[in-house]
Amino acid sequence: MKARTLNYTVIFQKEPEGGYTAFVPLLPGCVTYGKDLPESKKMAREAIGIYIESLEAHKEDIPVEKDVFYSQMNIDFSKLNLTHA
Repeated sequence: MKARTLNYTVIFQKEPEGGYTAFVPLLPGCVTYGKDLPESKKMAREAIGIYIESLEAHKEDIPVEKDVFYSQMNIDFSKLNLTHA
């Protein structure tokens, strides 16, 4: 792979049993875990690298975060009419 910098959004979710799961939304299935935040970041960097290497080996396009928009949504469930089966 030629030298270049790619930027990806990584979501770190604290797990109830400890540690963090890291998700890379733009790279489907790119999920990893670390026992603490520094390890989770290291694991995410490694997982992204392996993912990109696999795409290159299979001559697939490498997704980039161009025209990607992320937002948080607040949902007031008290105003929703939800029925459960």
